[in-house]
Amino acid sequence: MTYTLTEIARLADPNDNVAIASQRLEPSTIIQFDQKSFSLGSTVLEGHRFAIKPIKKGEALLSWGLPFGVAIKDMVPGEYVCNSSMLETLKGRSLEVTLPEQANFEDVITPYELNETTFQAAQPLSLYPEIKSFQGYDRGKRGIGTRNYIILLGTSSLTGSYVKALEARFKNQIKGLDGVVAVAHTEGGTGKLPNNYDLVLRTLSGFVVHPNVAAVLCVDYGSEVINNHVLKDYMEKHAYPINEVPHAFLSLEGNFESSLEEGQKIIKEWLEPASKIERKALPISALKLGLQCGGSDAFSGVSANPLLGWISKEVVRYGGAANLAETDELIGAESYVLAKVKSKEVAQKFLDVIERFKTRVSWHGTTAEANPSGGNKLRGLYNIVLKSIGAAMKKHPDSSLDAVIDYAEPMREGGFYFMDSPGNDLESIAGQVASGCNMIFFTTGNGSITNFPFVPTIKVVTTTERFKLLEKDMDVNAGSYMQGKSMDDLGEETLELTIKVASGQKSVGEKAGHAQVQLWRNWQQKDKLELPTLLNKHEPDGQPLTIKMTTAIPDFTYPVFANENQVSIQQLALILPTSLCSGQIGNRIAERLNTLGIGRKFGIERFVSLAHTEGCGVSSGGEQKYRPTMLGYLTHPAVRYALLLEHGCEKTHNDYMRHAMQDSGLSSEHFGWASIQLDGGIEAVTQKVESWFREKIQDSTQQETVGLESLHLGLMSTSELNSDLARAFANLSSVIVSAGGNVVMPETLLKKNPLLVDELDLQTISPSLAYGQRATHSGFHVMETPTEDWLESLTGLGATGIDLVLAYTDTHPQQTHPMIPVLQVTDKKNIFASYQADLDLYLEGNVSEQLFSLLKATLNKEQQPRLAFRNEGFQITRGLLGVSL
Repeated sequence: MTYTLTEIARLADPNDNVAIASQRLEPSTIIQFDQKSFSLGSTVLEGHRFAIKPIKKGEALLSWGLPFGVAIKDMVPGEYVCNSSMLETLKGRSLEVTLPEQANFEDVITPYELNETTFQAAQPLSLYPEIKSFQGYDRGKRGIGTRNYIILLGTSSLTGSYVKALEARFKNQIKGLDGVVAVAHTEGGTGKLPNNYDLVLRTLSGFVVHPNVAAVLCVDYGSEVINNHVLKDYMEKHAYPINEVPHAFLSLEGNFESSLEEGQKIIKEWLEPASKIERKALPISALKLGLQCGGSDAFSGVSANPLLGWISKEVVRYGGAANLAETDELIGAESYVLAKVKSKEVAQKFLDVIERFKTRVSWHGTTAEANPSGGNKLRGLYNIVLKSIGAAMKKHPDSSLDAVIDYAEPMREGGFYFMDSPGNDLESIAGQVASGCNMIFFTTGNGSITNFPFVPTIKVVTTTERFKLLEKDMDVNAGSYMQGKSMDDLGEETLELTIKVASGQKSVGEKAGHAQVQLWRNWQQKDKLELPTLLNKHEPDGQPLTIKMTTAIPDFTYPVFANENQVSIQQLALILPTSLCSGQIGNRIAERLNTLGIGRKFGIERFVSLAHTEGCGVSSGGEQKYRPTMLGYLTHPAVRYALLLEHGCEKTHNDYMRHAMQDSGLSSEHFGWASIQLDGGIEAVTQKVESWFREKIQDSTQQETVGLESLHLGLMSTSELNSDLARAFANLSSVIVSAGGNVVMPETLLKKNPLLVDELDLQTISPSLAYGQRATHSGFHVMETPTEDWLESLTGLGATGIDLVLAYTDTHPQQTHPMIPVLQVTDKKNIFASYQADLDLYLEGNVSEQLFSLLKATLNKEQQPRLAFRNEGFQITRGLLGVSL
């Protein structure tokens, strides 16, 4: 076949020496360009680049007129442009295509240096004399809102499950409001001051006073390092107008149910006055746009991001503000971003922020250049420079960079801002919302379904084909620009949509009822001092440790399900999201399948989805903990059927998991596979998952009776154990291990319990299991716990294959696990008096006998953990090397 270049490819800039294929092109395709013809030497995937001019070895490759790499061999027109990273990534995908054997260019980032002697400040954009308006909420000192929400803010990670449960009580019961929504996150729940302390407080403060908020309830336990008192002091010290918003601070003291009733009572008092707040005509100078991209492809910088550049320029000319973010996704595009800038000081601050980001990630043994995900590379973004140049197109060439702010720092005036943040979409969006953005624009090539709970998101997809596939989840088809519509016409249409959505028209994401929150997660390292040790750390061998044994084994039996040489006290069907962005959809599907009762007649107790924050926008240090944890849950004895649910553009996509299984000797054929993006969006993937489980679940599993030799128990504690408790925990471990069973403790438990170490007669507390590693050998195990976070430790323990967890608390009931039963006990009278409805046992007298009796009653289904299926959470650790990218 013969085509002109414009029929099958795009030139990002007339001066480029490579073109972007707008469709898959086969070998020997003839292309006419610049009065010449050439043919393709191999298949070129859609979004990938091929040479259109002869390129000499050592010559720069250009897209958007900017260099993104250097040729390592002479290249001829029609040659597939490949670097080694792209080839390696694509060979790990299930593609029916023959790729080139070797790379023909290498990545090069051209250093940018600010020349202070020749620097010239850009003239600001001229403001429009006329005024456009929209229907918004005037919140006085807090600004202008586009929505009217009551938010339930979990001040720390410990109350995230509480605010979610409280939100559920108001589902489908709100009139005159946009909603009552929970804002839960992963930060600030330990006793150790985190490295992201200031930015978490800044973000929460921005949420509280956000103009889209009609009222806010902040919830803590009071003992966290980031709590209500700390937040209130921070807001007052930094002059956040907290008194301009109806608010309350609630510290949980009673049991979970009574605490929910107390929170419900507070919210009900706000419903009527909040619902009576009316919209009125306000100038669009009040609009503050958060500019984001996720699941980007080669066309993001051709269609969707330039559209945002057009929109943001117009809003700034009307007096509004635009916020560009994702620091590492501008590396290599500095010359474009700083081509027009307000002042030398702003330019230098932008460069300083990038260097600070590079330094921080280097502490974790990685580079900011490692940002592009597998989905990015599949869709044509081979390296960080290509990704950055395309991302930078959200800033119009005529717009000047007016200010550089820190993560979640408030935007005080109109203009074009850059905000420091990671490339992780949801972490970045949270900072933009806290800075005051009352609208989010999200561009995507793959079809990211991202939305925020109380700020509307307009999703812009890059190509018409992807828009058609995901039409029910996307707002704007920027692909129409590539099909001939002018950018001005597309921009005008999108600006009108912006005004309608700002005035109350629901975006597609709002109609779907899908939203997620994630703050910039804490990073563990402050410098490079520990790095050599961490990079060369010896991994545990999985062999159990030697402890004191006993022959005094009690008569102890209980029923189990037997399945493929494994026994378990329960039978579950698991939906396992492969990343943060598919987590909430997994939860919704599991809830639907439980409502339908699928599998119940075959003994499936319930469907479980394990939503987490990992898999996208995190360094390989985090993936080292992610992989064994995910495999541990997929092969857990309680899981009879499992399906993996990818978003579609993450680093840890379905193909990544298939290779992880292959490396571990698992067959991927036993599992279900679904993709939100590739299967056509939320509604379509829901139907696919339901159909798979309906077809798969067809028979029942046999039951049998076993003894302690089959028990796999996890032990945890919030604090140091006294001598009676240490003796009881040791005795419990000794009996179970002597019977042939399995006991797993987190490393942190033993480190803070020397009495327990002595009672166990342990010679070492070095971990026998890595975090989340499946315990394949019965006996006593210590699992590595990189942090002191309760939920991260609990999540890791669950992946080792334990049946249930027995935990001691001396403070308040802790969050439980969505899949593994968690029993909680205390010997503190005041704690038991406050939380009697949520704690499973008050310890007095013979503690060992009490614990055995509790275990026996639970395993024989005579009782179940009191907090089961209520105050639950799930959080995979990033370890000491994981960092947001």
